[in-house]
Amino acid sequence: MPSIILSGLSWSKPDGEEVFSNLDLAISPERVGLVGRNGVGKTTLLNIIAGLARPSAGTVTVDGRTALVRQLVQADEQETIADLFGVTEAISVLRRAESGEASLEELADADWTVEERIVIALARFGLDARPDTLLTQLSGGQRTRATLAAVTFRESDFLLLDEPTNNLDGDGRQAVVDFLASWRGGAIIVSHDRELLEQTDAIVELTSLGAKRYGGNWSGYQAIKAVELEAAQQDLAHAQKSVGEGDRKAQSLIERQDRRDAAGAKKGARGDMPRISLGKRMSNAEATKARSGQIAERQRTDALALLAAATARIEVMQPFIVHLPPTGLPSGRQVLELDRVTAGYDLDHPVLWDLSFSLVGPQRIAVVGRNGAGKSTLLKLVTGELPPFKGTVSVVVPFAMLDQSVGILERGETILNNFKRLNPGATENACRATLANFRFRADAALQYVGALSGGQALRAGLACVLGGANPPSLLVLDEPTNHLDIESIEAVEAGLRAYDGALLVVSHDKTFLANININQRLELNLSVQG
Repeated sequence: MPSIILSGLSWSKPDGEEVFSNLDLAISPERVGLVGRNGVGKTTLLNIIAGLARPSAGTVTVDGRTALVRQLVQADEQETIADLFGVTEAISVLRRAESGEASLEELADADWTVEERIVIALARFGLDARPDTLLTQLSGGQRTRATLAAVTFRESDFLLLDEPTNNLDGDGRQAVVDFLASWRGGAIIVSHDRELLEQTDAIVELTSLGAKRYGGNWSGYQAIKAVELEAAQQDLAHAQKSVGEGDRKAQSLIERQDRRDAAGAKKGARGDMPRISLGKRMSNAEATKARSGQIAERQRTDALALLAAATARIEVMQPFIVHLPPTGLPSGRQVLELDRVTAGYDLDHPVLWDLSFSLVGPQRIAVVGRNGAGKSTLLKLVTGELPPFKGTVSVVVPFAMLDQSVGILERGETILNNFKRLNPGATENACRATLANFRFRADAALQYVGALSGGQALRAGLACVLGGANPPSLLVLDEPTNHLDIESIEAVEAGLRAYDGALLVVSHDKTFLANININQRLELNLSVQG
């Protein structure tokens, strides 16, 4: 039976920084979701399994055929779908046969069904294309779908999927979810798409310390993590109790010894004890007191270490919860209105045609539609970056825009300085308190934005934009969960749930939209006008 076995696997960066170490993992023909924080080495691990990178230590044993689908599918200028499927020569033979130029040997060996099978494989992922279609004619999401079709066409034993639903529209994401649900071979899926992870047979959590396997899909993993959190809370309570009991015992010992010392001193003052005996007794008392103090201090140190470990464990596992100042946006207040707007980048071929809609507080609207339907164009209209060809766009409340790059933050400045710049009236204590609320405590607030991960940067952006005394009444978000790990996505969700203003969000992530309480959808269709 095909299998992938990792034994004592480690990998370090060229500068010697260790990313993961001593991984032991066995994978049979099953669907395994690989999760963990960004930077922990998930993509590197897929590359090692695929034979494209070498581990620093340990072994990888692969019994079967693997196919790697990268996060970004690049295309050469002349590369076709036939090239992607590895059937360029087979298609060439059919073309020569059609023109009467094929030899008898070629006709005898021709694969007469290959073109039909390619079309069927593409259709499975919602693509209507031919083998001679250039990959450069496809969008990034369409290329990803074509690549998935190609690796399944080659009948691989294991699929190595690196964020397969990134850059896909809703239909494309659903096609991948449906495919994985029906896939009966092996698959290792690096993904932050929780809907996709519901189709897995196991979840493997990757950390710098190793890999931990959880049986079942994403919901099962979450249930187990909830049990682990409850156990961690019990450990914290026990550690807090131990510190308290240790302090009470130490105080009790000190008080008992003080009483003995006082009694001895009183007896010595009466002259009931020889001077030499009194001195020996005092010396013994001091030694006993010192030993008791040492034992008590050692016990306290041990208890505090356990308390610190339990507290750190809780902080890592505890769901992210924030509290934000109110925006003051009243229910029913007009926030945004587009009236018969036509817009785009070419007057003869507009992207949006005669579009009208309005948003009132505190509505939460998701802008959805296929890639190319004009979602990003709509956001540019709302933020004033793009003027309409026709019609009017009115934003009548203060707003903020957070895109994937969190461009509202200056990368060469610290988080704290960005907060002060965006909230000029805030005191130092208010700035620090708000950033701590978003888990940027103490020196963490002094990190430069350019050094942050994508998830940290978006969390910092939310803190700086929403954490001030007067948060904007409208927040505009463009694909905020792309390229984030799940922990970061859940932090963003927590911040948005605490926000009481209006939301306009472009996202294909259905789980994310549900978790931030989206209550309306605006579906854009590809324009056929102009």
